[in-house]
Amino acid sequence: MSYDYLFKYIIIGDTGVGKSCLLLQFTDKRFQPVHDLTIGVEFGARMVTIDGRPIKLQIWDTLKIPLACISLLRETFNHLASWLEDARQHANPNMTIMLIGNKCDLAHRRAVSKEEGEQFAKENGLLFLEASARTAQNVEEAFIKTAAKILQNIQDGVFDVSNESSGIKIGYGRSQGPSGSRDGAVAQRGGCCG
Repeated sequence: MSYDYLFKYIIIGDTGVGKSCLLLQFTDKRFQPVHDLTIGVEFGARMVTIDGRPIKLQIWDTLKIPLACISLLRETFNHLASWLEDARQHANPNMTIMLIGNKCDLAHRRAVSKEEGEQFAKENGLLFLEASARTAQNVEEAFIKTAAKILQNIQDGVFDVSNESSGIKIGYGRSQGPSGSRDGAVAQRGGCCG
């Protein structure tokens, strides 16, 4: 299937916060209550449409390599600054990061308020949503909102899309701009992006 862009997402966070469950809920629309701890890497992909443009999202769930994810537990929230620092040290400085407060369906176990999550996101230039991989609440929205922000950044010239280290790849089906150009970008040919 053709697409205008491929966006690479990496889900980071403590063990047990629901990274693999978010990935599975978004890509397969299902929740797996018993999930083995991720050893190595899990991968998923899904096509979405943003502003009428087909975008392929390639999502990687790794042990420790951003969509940053926490459960609404104090311990995972306290580790967030460290995860964020690691991500920013090893990735494009202009990357879009969505902070997801997962497991919002477990109100009886909540130790971090929505306001605390929103404040942390605001102070650190992150997008923020609370979600539940179990009920699917805001899972779709988290991935779509992040993709929309990335697309806006491309349109604003924030990313050099000819450099794949940005986590963005120009797709094979990329539509021509009004002048017949590809919005000033050079299309990449050959190979499959997965």
